[in-house]
Amino acid sequence: MAKRKKSFRNRVTAGDVINSIVLLAFTFLCLYPFWYIFIGSISNPNIPVRTLTFLPKDVTLFNYKEVLQSKGLLEAMGVSVARTVTGTLLSVLLTAFMAYLFTLQKMPARRFFYRVVIVTMYLSGGLIPTFLVYKSYGLLNTFWVYIIPGAVSVYNMVLVKTFLENGVPESLGESASLDGAGPLTIFFRIMLPLSLPILATIALFVAVAQWNSWFDNMIYNTANSNLDTLQYLLYKKLNEANKIAEAARSGNATMVGDMLGRQMKLTPDSIRMTITMLVTLPILCVYPFLQKYFVKGIMVGAVKG
Repeated sequence: MAKRKKSFRNRVTAGDVINSIVLLAFTFLCLYPFWYIFIGSISNPNIPVRTLTFLPKDVTLFNYKEVLQSKGLLEAMGVSVARTVTGTLLSVLLTAFMAYLFTLQKMPARRFFYRVVIVTMYLSGGLIPTFLVYKSYGLLNTFWVYIIPGAVSVYNMVLVKTFLENGVPESLGESASLDGAGPLTIFFRIMLPLSLPILATIALFVAVAQWNSWFDNMIYNTANSNLDTLQYLLYKKLNEANKIAEAARSGNATMVGDMLGRQMKLTPDSIRMTITMLVTLPILCVYPFLQKYFVKGIMVGAVKG
């Protein structure tokens, strides 16, 4: 009887084969675009690639060399790293503390303030009022314009609040309170350590958003080029390549010769692929270390109505 059960379990059915084929096809569709960008970034930019391909053509690091030689690249990378680390730590701390406050039943007008905060997810003042507010606070052309506006995320706060309500027993806080612990002690000594999965989840969200952000640099930091981020610097590099390509198509040889002579070998596609790899790789290196927390945190901290 045991042998029959074992052979039945090891039997491969047509459904298993179909499921495997579908999953492999889906995996290929997910991975191939990234692979295509990678091989495009290490291929000779003068060889156009307009068809489906799996191998690089004339392997070279010329694209990376030209992009990495951009003026101010190291300074811009330092700014991006600084804003990512500072913005992530501050956002995780403040968002988690705000979520903890909304879990306290004794908080005055808790329901009212919670609804007011939720409304901000759906309503925004718009770009011009936001610009005027930042100007009145003296945030324009400063490093803090990258940090303070995104210090608290309502969406992440809801995730943390739900996690605390469903994943952390309320009795722990009550017991600590009876022993004389205040709200800050309970938050730092109990809630934060027990909330590691959801904190890692929102940290990943915030870090990716901070690392990839360039629009705030373009709008709110126009007078101080020393605070340009890596993404904005590479964005300007791509625009320069597009102008060169447009000038070449229009036959304006003088303009082409005046604009970044060596970069004439580069193409907008090769620069775009190289930039994509440069800004994606750091996040890909961080994600594996947070994956085990990410899955648990996003499941337990999911909104349940």
